[in-house]
Amino acid sequence: MNKRKGLSVMENFIQRLFAERIGGSNFGNDAVLYKFEKIKRAKREACKNNPNVRLIDLGVGEPDWMAEDDVVEVLYNQAKLRENRGYTDNGIQEFKDAAVQYMENVYQVHGLNSANEVNHGIGSKSILALLPLAFINPGDITIMTVPGYPVMGTMTKGLGGEVVNLPLLAANNYLPDLDSLTLEQRRRAKLLYINYPNNPTGATATKEFFEKVVQFAKTNKIIVVSDAAYAALTFEGERPLSFLSVEGAKDVGVEIHSLSKAFNMTGWRLAFVCGNPIVIKGFATIKDDNDSGQFAAIQKAGVYCLQHPEITEKTALKYSRRHTLLVNALKRIGFSVRKPKASFYLYVAIPKRTQDGRCFVSAADFSDFLIREKLISTVPWDDAGAYIRFSVTFEAKNEEEEKKIINEITERLGEVNFAF
Repeated sequence: MNKRKGLSVMENFIQRLFAERIGGSNFGNDAVLYKFEKIKRAKREACKNNPNVRLIDLGVGEPDWMAEDDVVEVLYNQAKLRENRGYTDNGIQEFKDAAVQYMENVYQVHGLNSANEVNHGIGSKSILALLPLAFINPGDITIMTVPGYPVMGTMTKGLGGEVVNLPLLAANNYLPDLDSLTLEQRRRAKLLYINYPNNPTGATATKEFFEKVVQFAKTNKIIVVSDAAYAALTFEGERPLSFLSVEGAKDVGVEIHSLSKAFNMTGWRLAFVCGNPIVIKGFATIKDDNDSGQFAAIQKAGVYCLQHPEITEKTALKYSRRHTLLVNALKRIGFSVRKPKASFYLYVAIPKRTQDGRCFVSAADFSDFLIREKLISTVPWDDAGAYIRFSVTFEAKNEEEEKKIINEITERLGEVNFAF
């Protein structure tokens, strides 16, 4: 009894010490479940209640293919070398050189200096998390787009900064309206985060938009962080476009490229950031305090990837094919949807109700219905209208199995008469 009482006292003592950025003394006691935890729980329950029905997971944004055999072979051989055993800190020069050449070959971005204008990261997520540490003071603003990947905004808030969200709307081709920012917001802003091709909308940016971003950043003295995780996964005649290919972009910002999506290396955790040398220097300083670099053998496998962009082209063909199948299926059911020009995401407005009277009050509500009633997992977004995100990264061994999965989706959803 005394031991239990002592443990309780210690637990209460520790509970009060949690930082406010993760909930303070209420950490772990919040009844509100985060979106992805809700999805996970709903998936487990649906599978338990329907053990003989396969759950079709269109929610996970993770490539279903393994890394290429040649890439794995490079990793295997390099991992055996004694010289690769140690810390890499801010990265090996060979990877930086390959990144510069990759930017030239794929995006026609010329003139990057591998000595001071590129650095690696342990995945793009870590780069986005570390950048605010170099620039955000309490009261500073990071401009984000919603719906979207929240990491940089989360870190900004943790540092006492403020996040201003710009909605991505169909009426504006899912591009943010920079002109809607107030003079005070522009004055206090230090970072502007953009992500094209976009997660979750699948929208692509134009050269004209990037030019406007450059001018906006110069006028307002704001650093641009372009998240290009899906930039090389293009189709429908779309060519890969880099923010840094626009004149003056390197004067105001940096771009992040991830090997996770482009080269099916999600768990390998390798990315690079390139562009403005002062921003790169700030990032490198912060990075040096927070990690000791990615394993050299993984970086050398990354070199092989960057020298073989045809790997990405083959992957993009698969996603394009799957998008076509899924878009056609959803159209037959009654959804208003258009195939994106890049990425593996399809962003779809939800129906209002079913013909038998089931109303959907939000994307989260509709997504929950799809999981529990039809065993189809999606990701809901209610940030700028009610939409769900389908991902075409579902596991399928070949084209025949892809068609079977899409046909199964059509059959399950076709049983429901949706009203739009």
